[in-house]
Amino acid sequence: MYIHWSLLFCLTCVGYHGLAQEIKVSARLDTATILLGDQTKLRLTVDLPARKNIMFPDLADTLSAKIQLVDIGKIDTLKDQQHPEQWRLSRSYTITSFDAGTQTVPAFAFKTADTTWKTDPLPLLVKSVAVDTTKAIYDIKQPLAVSYGIMDWLRDNLVLVLLIILSIVALLIGIYYVRKRRKKLPKKEHEQVVLPADVVALTQLKELRDKQLWQQDQVKLYYSELADIIREFLERRYQIRAMEQTSEEIFVLLKSKEITEVQRDRLVQVLRLADLVKFAKEQPLPVDNEQSMDNAIQFVEDARERNLEAEDKLPERDELA
Repeated sequence: MYIHWSLLFCLTCVGYHGLAQEIKVSARLDTATILLGDQTKLRLTVDLPARKNIMFPDLADTLSAKIQLVDIGKIDTLKDQQHPEQWRLSRSYTITSFDAGTQTVPAFAFKTADTTWKTDPLPLLVKSVAVDTTKAIYDIKQPLAVSYGIMDWLRDNLVLVLLIILSIVALLIGIYYVRKRRKKLPKKEHEQVVLPADVVALTQLKELRDKQLWQQDQVKLYYSELADIIREFLERRYQIRAMEQTSEEIFVLLKSKEITEVQRDRLVQVLRLADLVKFAKEQPLPVDNEQSMDNAIQFVEDARERNLEAEDKLPERDELA
């Protein structure tokens, strides 16, 4: 029984020792000798089983009384293809020193949940700059004044200047070409087509009927547009200033024109009812509204100049006066 317990104890110790050897930490310097104020890399490396957690040392800005920490790099993970169960984690630190002599980079501690591993301290030799004391000491030289003229600027920016000049030349050539081409193009004479007065009036009356204004309780607007269409037709057809005359004055001017009694009655019904609606707030019946439209259309059709191919333009106002 004593022999069995002894063997079990030995196996336990060997297993614990093997587990402890699974993690290895190390520290090294890229160069162990630097000049005063120069920098070097401190590299901390740990070999451990895959996916095992370990904490790198939390370093302050000063590693020791005479060694300063300049920068901290990221942790790099290296995986061994032949031994995928083992990982290597590495991190670099930039350090410097401004004290000549042999300095000591301290040991660093890596921690897991239950164990701490430490690296070995490293020597760092910091050499001072040799000064020749046999020579005199001179003041710092002042900055030299350098002349920099327009030709120097043009020489330094030659490509930019050439691009600007070429762009301006290309723009001027383009403007010249466009203007020259415009001059060569034949000018089109826009001949204004004047439609006959009856065609214009009948088109306007149809559009007014399609609006259905009086059906929407817009009786005043309906008669206002209806009267304006008839007055414009009278101006163009009979050469009178109907737009500026009252209805009664229009009837007087039309006495000398070729208008039948039936045409006159239709025109009187349209214009007088329009005046009553606009100025006396008359409310005509729907049948009166329809009759006014029918009379206007019939008046225009009766007054049509069937023997003319086109209608002359309306004279100027001063000529009609």
